[in-house]
Order: sequence, then C-alpha cells, then structure tokens
Amino acid sequence: MTSLKDHSETQSGAGSDRIVISVDAMGGDRGPAAVVAGIARSAQKNPTLDFILHGPEPELKKLVQKRRALDGRCEIRSAQGVVSMEDKPSQVMRNGKGTSMWSALESVKNKEATVAVSCGNTGALMALSMIRLRKLPGVNRPAIAILWPSRNPQGFNVMLDVGADIRADAKDLLQYALMGTSYARNGLDLKRPRVGLLNVGTEQNKGFPELKEAYDLIEANAERAEFEFVGYVEGGDIPGKRCDVIVTDGFTGNIALKTGEGTAKLIGDHLKGAFTYSMLARLAGLMAMSPLKRFQKKVDPRRVNGGVFLGLNGTVVKSHGSADETGVSAAVKLAYELANAGFADRLAARVASATELALNDAAENRETQDKSKT
Repeated sequence: MTSLKDHSETQSGAGSDRIVISVDAMGGDRGPAAVVAGIARSAQKNPTLDFILHGPEPELKKLVQKRRALDGRCEIRSAQGVVSMEDKPSQVMRNGKGTSMWSALESVKNKEATVAVSCGNTGALMALSMIRLRKLPGVNRPAIAILWPSRNPQGFNVMLDVGADIRADAKDLLQYALMGTSYARNGLDLKRPRVGLLNVGTEQNKGFPELKEAYDLIEANAERAEFEFVGYVEGGDIPGKRCDVIVTDGFTGNIALKTGEGTAKLIGDHLKGAFTYSMLARLAGLMAMSPLKRFQKKVDPRRVNGGVFLGLNGTVVKSHGSADETGVSAAVKLAYELANAGFADRLAARVASATELALNDAAENRETQDKSKT
C-alpha cells in the first residue's frame, strides 16, 4: 500500500481491484456539495475507487451529475433522515434508522463497502457504529485514532483515544496500544512501532494508579506483540520523535487534540497578521511565499483529516465536521489506504491475539496461585 508518509495524492493502477467506500453525504457543516466535491476529487486521482453515497436522492443526484469523474462510479442510496450536530447520541440510537449515517454504516455491515466515511456528529457516529457493526470480540471500549503531524521520518504519529470514551482502565489502555500499533503498521508502514503512554511526567512515580498498572501491562506484552514500549511520554512528545504511537484515555486525548487545533489556528492567524502589518511586511511575505506554502501544506489539518474508529467489526473514518473538498478527499484517501491494506482483518487478528495472550496470562497466574496454595 501507499504509506501516509508520502503525503501526495494516491495514484493507483487501473488494473487493481476496485475498492468501494460508503459515504454519508449529510451531517457536515458545509452540506452535501462539499462531500460530493471531495469524493469527485478522489475519483479523479484514484481510478480504482467507487462510492456508495447516502442521503436524499434528488439532491444528491443533481450534485453527482455535475461531476464527470463520478460517472458510473457512484451509487446513490436514498436516505431522508439527517443526524445533526446537536442530536444526542442516545436519541440517535433510538431514532437513527433511516438517516444517511445509519445507511452508510449498513453498507459496511452488509459487506457492500469496505470503509464508511462521515463528517457527521462524532458521538452519534460512534453510537451507531457500535450498534450496527458491533465491537470486535475482546474489545471493551473502541477508540478513535488520529494522525498527528510529527518530527518523525514518517511525518505523523498515531494518537488514541481522542474522544470515543472518556474512561479507560489499564486493560483498555493495553488494547489501545495494540490497536494503535496495528494502525501504525498498516497506515505508516512501521514494522516495529514505538509506543508511549501519555502522563504528566516521565518519572515512574507519577500518574494515577491505573496508569501505573497500564505501564506494567503494556511493557509485559511489548515483546510478544512486536512493538517497542518507550514508557511514559509527555504532551511535548505528541508531535515529537520519541515514539510513533501515543496511548491515552479519551478525555485527555480529546483535550490535547482540541488544544493542538486551536494552537495551530492561532499561529496561522498571527503569521497572517504579521505579513499584512505594513507594506514592508507584505513584501517580506511575498518573498517568503514558497516556504510558507510548504509549511502550510505540512500543518494543514485538512490534509490529515480523518479519525479512525478502532475496535469494531468494520472500519469507520470520521471526517472533521467543517471539512471542505480538500478535507473530504483526505478522509477518503485514508479510507482507501486502510481498505487497500486489509486493515479491518489485520486489526481483528491483532485483537484476537491480544485476547489470547490475556487468557494465557490469566491461566498462568491461576496455575501459579494454585501451586502456591499446595
């Protein structure tokens, strides 16, 4: 597969097997026009992609007909209901049938498509995904994994969980480490990813008891699961090069994610203001245009758009709610790469292996305890 470290648009041979992506056209802040424009852009770059598009058929049909790249490559599935950003996940779980989000997930459940992509309500998407796709055997809590721009050679680090569930005990954090490792292998072409456990410091005596327990569990399973555990990492290591996978609970991860997004926007706004402050500043801006564009391309959140739901019987990519054409295309590209790598099957095998390891450890502990009693 094409690694995400090569961040140009994927070019695939026409003779490859076709991959179908199921797309929720509704729910994003910019409406279905941005979604259709995004998948059309992906279709132009990748001739092996086909789409199942979900939403009100009359509206989508008009938008698709304007995009020649989608001729014969986009099937529309009519779904009148729309999950809004204000809808509560509990309400969507009860009344979500008939929505475009439900329909998009149904195509993955029925094996008509390999990956589902949605710009909609994150909480509702996770809730419906758990209902329609179900959790993998052995998974207690699914996680959302994102790619964070970093100083590593691959250009990104994997971070999870960033908001699927605010809670996580030691066993959950171990599963996140295993699932994040699988994502790093298949998404970033890393043979032996380095895993770090996010904490308030790198010292052994810092952190909550569940973090210390998770530290021991992850360290004990690192060799058998074929990853390197670097121990505790701090917030500054998230974009750094000390590790490739950062493991944390959804509460901490989501705060870190929103802080990073806000900081990136602040830096961008300040740079823009600095280069428009005076005539001399504008001239300096023109001279620095080329390196500034390269910098913008590296940190542009639209080009790394897409959080992946891990731990389900199927792959779901959550695009940012405000994604434009570029952002939607990036999410589709990520979905394609995961589908092309057979990521869902590999992740299921990884989780099954982890469950077997846990059962073997439990059996060994019981045997040790029995021997000590006799």
